[in-house]
Amino acid sequence: MRVGRVLGGVVLPALLLTAACSGSNAEDPAAPAISGSVTTPAAGGGETAAPALDPAHAVDPPGERTGAIAPADIVVNGAKTLDDATVAAIRKLPGVSDVEQISLAKVFIENRPVDVAAVDAGTYRNWVIDSQSAQTQQVWDRVAGGELAIRQGLKKRLPIDKQGFLSLGSAASATKVHVGAYAEQSWLVDAVVNDSWIPDLHMVPGNALLIRTGGVSPDGVVKPVDRALRGTGAAAQRTDVVAREGLDPNVVQTVVVVGTIADAVGTFRYSVLSGGHIAPDPAWVSAHIATATVPILGSVTCNRAIFPQLIAALNDVQSQGLADTIHPGEYAGCYYPRFIAGTTSLSNHAFGLALDINAVENQRGTAGRIDRGVVAIFKHWGFTWGGDWGYTDPMHFEMNALVNPR
Repeated sequence: MRVGRVLGGVVLPALLLTAACSGSNAEDPAAPAISGSVTTPAAGGGETAAPALDPAHAVDPPGERTGAIAPADIVVNGAKTLDDATVAAIRKLPGVSDVEQISLAKVFIENRPVDVAAVDAGTYRNWVIDSQSAQTQQVWDRVAGGELAIRQGLKKRLPIDKQGFLSLGSAASATKVHVGAYAEQSWLVDAVVNDSWIPDLHMVPGNALLIRTGGVSPDGVVKPVDRALRGTGAAAQRTDVVAREGLDPNVVQTVVVVGTIADAVGTFRYSVLSGGHIAPDPAWVSAHIATATVPILGSVTCNRAIFPQLIAALNDVQSQGLADTIHPGEYAGCYYPRFIAGTTSLSNHAFGLALDINAVENQRGTAGRIDRGVVAIFKHWGFTWGGDWGYTDPMHFEMNALVNPR
């Protein structure tokens, strides 16, 4: 959902630069500004506005912005790289005025899905939904310098550490990227890095397109774009519908998950149903979801990949004399093909990779009463515990790594 980004049809600007290190002072060019304005230092000599914290991911700075600033009217997303011939065919379609190819993937951070794009900072900036963000040079210098730019609405919702780094995933081994700026992004994008990060984050190069239709209604362009995409597995959705609904409910959605759970998810496609439910591709369900009997809890329905380490964890709980601390009558499920309540966002439950236990006495926002010995066992077997999160969810355990019990 992009709740709060559009009010009365007017896009509200939101942009803030972060400090390049853990401290800041009045002379720090990256010190946070007030009321959404930005203190912009001279970045002469072709250098980035702040020293690159990760030189391996610094690319040439974008230079001065040129061209028109306008958000996409259509967004295309798929699981595979869109080849040059397909992109060229879409560029030539009547009504298509411009196309930007990007990489788009979803990472789960404390069970919150974050859509991360790898982009060319110099050209992508013209596609964001706020012209102030597009024109602020420091934002795109920082992205080129290897840092992460995140939309303002996520500033207080993500677990950014005291040094300004964000782990892109739940596992201890998840890749960390320094947050360089808070700025509005394109539709269906929460955060951006430059495209040097694609290999490290295991993203699919060029699997998404941003498309402008100029003065032509996107309603008449979507179908020709979909015909050009035939055989690619990608689909197009109109951003005017996204603005109202959070996504286009008439489009089969494709989710490309990166991180340590990617192999357990594969390519996830689903259709939107009423009441916050979704209908995953039946072939995906057949290949990934199963019902099995496990220790203590009995019959559970989860992702097939979770069973070896879930069974190992529960066996370990039994062998350590802690079985009576888990209450089967308070087990709240594993596989839920639906959105997080009140949103159009998926949780790891949609993939069958999380389970909720002892739900009655472990509500969100509390320390919870899960036995900490049980927590330690689940962590040992590759699970993240929601009780460690900023906004706690102590009933929740989710797989963060594939562990092969020996």
